[in-house]
Amino acid sequence: MRAPIQPIAPRPSRYGVEPSHVKKRFVDLPGLTSVMLDELFPDTPNVIYPSTQGLQAIREATEAALKHVDFSKIQPHHTVNVLASHHGFTLLGGEPYAEVLRTVYDVVKRRTGAKEVRLRAGVGLRFRETEEYIKRFNLKQHFDRALGMAPIDEGIPIATEIGTLYGLKRTYDADWIIHVHNSDVREVHFHRQVDRAVKPFGMSYARIETRSTYHQNLGPRGANFTARAIFESPFVQGKFIGAVFMNMSPSGVISIEADNDLYKINDTITRDGLRYYGKMFQLLGKIDDCIVGLDFPCPVPYVFSAGVIYCNFVGANTDLFDLDVKLPPYTWYTEALYGKDGKPLVPEVQPVNPAIRMVIHNYAWIGYPSAFFAQQLPTVVVGKEQADLFEHDPQNLEYMKYAMISDNLEDAMNFAYKTTGTDKVIVFDGAVGGINVSESLAKHLLTVAPAVSRQVEEELLPKWMKQRGISPNGILVNA
Repeated sequence: MRAPIQPIAPRPSRYGVEPSHVKKRFVDLPGLTSVMLDELFPDTPNVIYPSTQGLQAIREATEAALKHVDFSKIQPHHTVNVLASHHGFTLLGGEPYAEVLRTVYDVVKRRTGAKEVRLRAGVGLRFRETEEYIKRFNLKQHFDRALGMAPIDEGIPIATEIGTLYGLKRTYDADWIIHVHNSDVREVHFHRQVDRAVKPFGMSYARIETRSTYHQNLGPRGANFTARAIFESPFVQGKFIGAVFMNMSPSGVISIEADNDLYKINDTITRDGLRYYGKMFQLLGKIDDCIVGLDFPCPVPYVFSAGVIYCNFVGANTDLFDLDVKLPPYTWYTEALYGKDGKPLVPEVQPVNPAIRMVIHNYAWIGYPSAFFAQQLPTVVVGKEQADLFEHDPQNLEYMKYAMISDNLEDAMNFAYKTTGTDKVIVFDGAVGGINVSESLAKHLLTVAPAVSRQVEEELLPKWMKQRGISPNGILVNA
């Protein structure tokens, strides 16, 4: 039995318990092993990170990609805002995204001599999170200025073809902007892999009234066009220089994409996202029963396993990439699709993934409405300190109303084994290159993976691409 892959380490944050309170990780338990992604799918793409070159590979790939970007509009007396989003700092420990940002700064300063190149890092509901990342990765020392932006900061009206929408003023308080993001498909229940590259203009860079169109108003199928409307507005286009993306797969960073045309990048990450994440989504949907372990420095829905987040697994009983699904299969926003009784408001809304028999919350953050998860799925929280943290979080006041407390991880797992009757375990701990699982689940995944691969290649991938106007060979039909 292979030893488990080391998880992402706990990190100090106002949104999580002190790392000293995380007494034991899932990988320390007996019976846990790992299965590598290239064992499951031999066609898993090669990655530039993690690799033996480390962060140097990220820097070299970013510099190479930026050679093709035209910076001629930027003059020495101009200011430039490099725009970032908080989620990028949770990928692979955050260092590769931070290195992309540092490299963009270095190249822009070297090629243009711009007076001031600043970092503007947007965030969602954890208003101080990007400030923590700026400090953690010493970005204030690297950029001429660096600050985090929250959706409640001062807004700026943006005239669009659908009316006035509101961005964050500090996003646009420079002569030019460069959009630096990643292709991670995490919120696929929102964007459905449609206009993924444009989404931050309606989220990370937008006032809360506008970004909430995703959450409370139009829903995931309709809200995509608000981000596109902002991006295509004369105001934003008058400042936009180009974009740089860390192109992700479940096993790591596969490339750095940069272009003056954001939609060219969007085409690339759409194709790659469907190809590389589609098999993993389908594989997780083949798990018949399991215990889930949460063990990652992120809010409950955003903890990672095999490049996929927990809330994707909660919806893995349906095809998250299939645009023929009339309503999203799942959302943690109970106001949108679930009533106060915890039941779907309309029959078309699928229940949460029935394969999840119990959730052991060993380590995850507050700062995101997560009571829905504990309401829907039997949940055990490890440690009184963590339970207290959630009980006093304004966004999670009812989380512990539905969850139990265990003194330690071993007792929680013994309870889960006896209660659920399954010995299959999957851990969302950010392990890179594989999945930490129980031996029984490893055998199951290795058994079903070949059939999943064939189904995606022969049936599902052509369907997903056709739905988005892409031919089977990956070329845009209307190009």
